[in-house]
Amino acid sequence: MGNEWFAWGWLAAIAVVFLSAIVWLFPRVSERYVHVHVWLLLLPGTAALFGWIGAGGAVDIGPWRFDATSWLSAVYISLLSWAIQRFAVRYLHGDRRYRLYFSLLTWTSFAASLTWAAGDLRLIAVCWGLPLVGLVALTALKKEWEPAQFVAWQMGMLFLASWIAVALTAVWLGARVGEWTLVSALSAERLARLALWERAVMSGLLMLAAVIPAGQWPFHRWLMESAVTPTPVSAVMHAGLVNAGGLLLWRFSPLFNETWAHVALFLIAFASILIGTGVSFVHVDYKRQLVGSTMAQMGVMLVQCALGAYGAAVVHLVLHGLFKATLFLQSGSVVPRVGRAGLRKTGSSWPGGIILGVLFGWGFWQAAPHEPARLLSALLLAASATVAWGRLTDFREGRWLGFAVVVALALASETVRNQFMALLHNGMPSAFLPPASFEWLVCALFVAAALVAVWIANRRSSMLAIQLYMWLVHLGEPRPAATEAHPRYLASYLKEGMAHE
Repeated sequence: MGNEWFAWGWLAAIAVVFLSAIVWLFPRVSERYVHVHVWLLLLPGTAALFGWIGAGGAVDIGPWRFDATSWLSAVYISLLSWAIQRFAVRYLHGDRRYRLYFSLLTWTSFAASLTWAAGDLRLIAVCWGLPLVGLVALTALKKEWEPAQFVAWQMGMLFLASWIAVALTAVWLGARVGEWTLVSALSAERLARLALWERAVMSGLLMLAAVIPAGQWPFHRWLMESAVTPTPVSAVMHAGLVNAGGLLLWRFSPLFNETWAHVALFLIAFASILIGTGVSFVHVDYKRQLVGSTMAQMGVMLVQCALGAYGAAVVHLVLHGLFKATLFLQSGSVVPRVGRAGLRKTGSSWPGGIILGVLFGWGFWQAAPHEPARLLSALLLAASATVAWGRLTDFREGRWLGFAVVVALALASETVRNQFMALLHNGMPSAFLPPASFEWLVCALFVAAALVAVWIANRRSSMLAIQLYMWLVHLGEPRPAATEAHPRYLASYLKEGMAHE
């Protein structure tokens, strides 16, 4: 009964937040009201936190379903929205559409919360597109700037395709199995009523719906061009909405249970990891580096889904979101530094780093060898430890202390991950696990890609390296319609100002 009260409290808090966003639309409301509005954003998160702490099982209230993942999403989104809008109070001050930014940021964030609290297929079909609409509206707010309008149009078309894919899957599934509650519709008994070709098409639609907002290849262009948005909008986009594909695949994971679907998802995600990582390396624009990093990170999240590790993917998207929002909000403070004081060159660090990396990776894998995607996580941990050792040994002093700090942070992050996984366990549906040989193949491809990258990096003057460099630069560059050397809308502002004088 207590969880039901928290659920009702959360729904009431969401209603208050939406009403406070509508108040912004009245021009007579003072801009000082922004401080009241921002603090109200913490109400849903507070209710969700109490609900999450006391969650002993799922609670259904009408078409809404509150389980551990719903509560986690609500806490995460509320905290993220509060931090971003606190930043935007000063960052966006003076903008012509100052009020609309806060209304739409609130709409976009908390519409996402409603999506993950929806327990009815028809409600999911409607809610999936609401935050995407908000993101397009935020991008298009600067109506005088042609690149922003072009990017908003491209985003709208792709997001519409994602929305239609989810709606078709949800309505088709509900109509065929005769049940509109998500949990009941995805039961083994109900899914047995679907023909093989129906499950194949639905899995394909779910993949399409997931990879588009995640900015995965071949739909990555909109994400690369999203740098036209103001920093708070970028933070919401990269920390919240691009992550939605992982949660979508988790919600429908009992349907997404064919090996071919997992292989196809992996191939798309793997290509996106390579492209996103390459773009982040070759571009000098900081925000574009972050965009490439997001593309690669979302690829890793979808690889976890392809390996059946949906719990790890959910934890990944939350921690990545908090980290990436911080990077975007501090992007204006990034100052390039020429050279690195106090560093020295060394060529003897890699053998020791490789040994330490292998030991860390092996120990991590052996701690839970049957956990989905554990081998891949061990591989990434080993690579990270190797690189960290190579960087730390550049320092004249404090090398071992720095390494001890890195180890402590790694252990702490694993503890946090385990706690999240334990909290999410009750709300996670049983997931289809592809053959163990598939995970070994995935790890082999990652190792092969890393070796090829090292080989090319050591031959930077070769024609292959030059062609690859130019190709990655091209992939990360916006189309001509999405950029403008000298924003012409500023001239229109000047003319309007002179006309009023």
